[in-house]
Amino acid sequence: MVRLIDTHSHLFVADFDNDRAEVIKRAKEAGVEKVFLPNIDFDSIIPMNNLSAEYADFCYSMIALHPCDVKENYEEILDKIEKELFENQSKYFGIGETGIDLYWDKSTFDIQVKSFERHISWSRQTKLPIIIHARDSINELIEILSKPKNKDIIGVFHCFTGDLEQAKKIIDLGFYLGIGGVLTYKKSGLDEVLKILDLNRIVLETDSPYLAPVPMRGKRNESSFIRHVAEKLAEIKGVTVEDIGEITSQNACKLFGV
Repeated sequence: MVRLIDTHSHLFVADFDNDRAEVIKRAKEAGVEKVFLPNIDFDSIIPMNNLSAEYADFCYSMIALHPCDVKENYEEILDKIEKELFENQSKYFGIGETGIDLYWDKSTFDIQVKSFERHISWSRQTKLPIIIHARDSINELIEILSKPKNKDIIGVFHCFTGDLEQAKKIIDLGFYLGIGGVLTYKKSGLDEVLKILDLNRIVLETDSPYLAPVPMRGKRNESSFIRHVAEKLAEIKGVTVEDIGEITSQNACKLFGV
């Protein structure tokens, strides 16, 4: 049996309201042992935590404000999220997802940076790993994390799509690379990057309901589809899918302390 961990799934969102139990059943049947849930905004905390409570030892909550939701009132929202984090810290296994998104809206860059730095502070205080959204912003995030004050922060660059140089810099900082469905896309170039890298800094993810892998591309993504990512990575590395599952699951357990 292949052992798999989905380190990034929005299983609590409305896309799964009609068949969430079936989605979880399929994930378990595919060998998924754990699913980590990245928070989106303040309103998503309750449904996320309800899911983690219902499926204890399978679903694990994380907490943050998604960079695409960093608006004018972001400080007020962060205050509420911070209060929840520090009052109920034992519920959470990561600070995420946070980061910088320069694909959808470059005009909020400055406040996205300020929001990200506050999340770094939470990570430092709680010793929880930070889950980084890095769309069109890998270099900017590497620069921030390279500051001496951030040297002890650990985490994962979720949905990594960068080049080999960026990957090496991220690994040198002590971070993991989150690899999902994009790996299976013909023009992603990730296959050439991962061919060279050691597996000891790789974790698997789906980002479901988004970015479904081939052959499910275009459909709603779900945690069971992580098997396709593992199979593609096994092909690239010339090892068995069982090897990929074991190594990446060990990496995820080490990262999240479970």
